[in-house]
Amino acid sequence: MTLPPSALAQVADYFKVLSELSRLQVLCSLKSGSKNVTEIMEETGLGQANVSKHLKILAQAGIVSRTPQGVSVYYEIAEPFIFDLCELVGDRLSIRLEEQSQQLKQLEGLRKPATVETRRKNSRVKTNVG
Repeated sequence: MTLPPSALAQVADYFKVLSELSRLQVLCSLKSGSKNVTEIMEETGLGQANVSKHLKILAQAGIVSRTPQGVSVYYEIAEPFIFDLCELVGDRLSIRLEEQSQQLKQLEGLRKPATVETRRKNSRVKTNVG
């Protein structure tokens, strides 16, 4: 990626918006379609002030759009690719977790034989002492 520093700063700001768990919960709630604040609160368990704050930030970033309907405002995803991005990150994290799990199993495999051998030596020492 060869972007000028100013563009990189914008990319960093975009990812900052996505770096908050509550915002991701709000986005997941909106995946099934447009909702008002009350509906998002019911789905996420977040409070009204919290949901409103995060929707404002997401709207300012252009990730969600808002549409007034009567006395309510409905929010919807403005950039559906956001879910592809989240899935890509989730897949990568899953692969990384599996790799770390395999490394841990390998390390445990290396450690266990040494532990058994150490126990054998210790039991021989105790037997020879007595």
